[in-house]
Amino acid sequence: MSTITTVDPATGAPLAEHRAFTPSEVDNAIAATRSAADVWAATPLPRRLAHLRVLAGELRASQDSLAALITSEMGKPVAEALGEVEKSAITAEYYAANAEQILADEPVDVGPGTRAWIRYEPLGVVFAVMPWNFPLWQVMRFAVPTLAAGNTVLLKHSPNVTGSALAIQDLVARAGFPPGALTTLVVAEPDVPAVSERIIADDRVAAVTLTGSNRAGAAVGAAAGRAAKKSVLELGGSDPFIVLDDADLDAAATAAVRARFTNAGQSCVCAKRFLLHDAIADEFTARFVDRTRALTVGPLARADLRDQLHAQVEKSVGQGATLLLGGNPVDGPGYFYEPTVLAGTGPGVVAFDEETFGPVAALATGADDAELADLANASEYGLGVSIWSADPDRALRLAGTITSGAVFVNAIVASDPRLPFGGTKRSGHGRELAAAGIREFTTVRTYWLSGSV
Repeated sequence: MSTITTVDPATGAPLAEHRAFTPSEVDNAIAATRSAADVWAATPLPRRLAHLRVLAGELRASQDSLAALITSEMGKPVAEALGEVEKSAITAEYYAANAEQILADEPVDVGPGTRAWIRYEPLGVVFAVMPWNFPLWQVMRFAVPTLAAGNTVLLKHSPNVTGSALAIQDLVARAGFPPGALTTLVVAEPDVPAVSERIIADDRVAAVTLTGSNRAGAAVGAAAGRAAKKSVLELGGSDPFIVLDDADLDAAATAAVRARFTNAGQSCVCAKRFLLHDAIADEFTARFVDRTRALTVGPLARADLRDQLHAQVEKSVGQGATLLLGGNPVDGPGYFYEPTVLAGTGPGVVAFDEETFGPVAALATGADDAELADLANASEYGLGVSIWSADPDRALRLAGTITSGAVFVNAIVASDPRLPFGGTKRSGHGRELAAAGIREFTTVRTYWLSGSV
């Protein structure tokens, strides 16, 4: 019998043991979620949205226990875990207030005597493969609009946050959604690829979404392609944080620390490459290093993640990067890594070329805006870009030369339920949140009615 043991990354001690599903239990879960899809799609939209309001209340009522569970399973500070719960509640409220308007029929004028309109109709079961770094928020960011649109969710969460995955299923049930509206699969790591491929190929599953690594995204995207099914992929990121020579350096340095080291740097939208105009590079670097030195960060989620990060740092130094701060695992229990700053990076250096999923910042410099844009684009990723300048028009001109899914000027890149979220290049395709996110998993259906007035 296969089992999953969750581990506290702050201590390395085991937390809980969960029995993985058998093949027949996986099949039963698919059947339950498919049956719920018919019930849920037939539920009037106002009633569906009422459940979202209840869900927001359940999230807030359980915020302390949910935050403690998140922290114990993946290591983020409790304050950040509480923020994750609140953001999920806000998103539920956003769609409760706005989904009816977003999904309303859209009339199209096609001439006298005929009516035509566009309607957004649910697809059915959406299979979701979700990551561990935001155990609640990543799921709710996708699941709330998907449920609001009338779909049901089959969730395959990361094994190291199995407790959080089961808590999400319980939350949705307590909010009054029909049984099977969100079903959690418990799948051990070695079985994930085969189980995922089988589920994607199943005729009862209509679409798939994944937030995770490029390797996992390529596998899921390929399986969805073979099955001719819709997919949304939110993959890695190596976001540039660009500081121009007219920027407020105090504000930029303070924001840069938050942008890089939130969640111990374990976020696709964390700024990872800091691209500095030559004229301010030394001054910004000094402020950034001072602020980073004062940090205390949480552990990485697993030992292998810390080992991989350390290997990237060592390779980068070997390739000519200068270690300004940190650069070592922290002795003692748990999977902690020192906040690390590498200067003198650029194309050809691992910390610049690869996504570093942990508390490591890579600094590079450019002589002018064009050179900084070239550095920003010298990446296979294209999720977000943050630009710091006293001249908004200059910043927006620069943004226009950089490929990304989002642009933030004098602010750090973040997701917001009111705005679409997603990437370009190898950061994935499709969008979550806002109107685009709720419509991703709908059939955009055309209606044409002749002989009517």
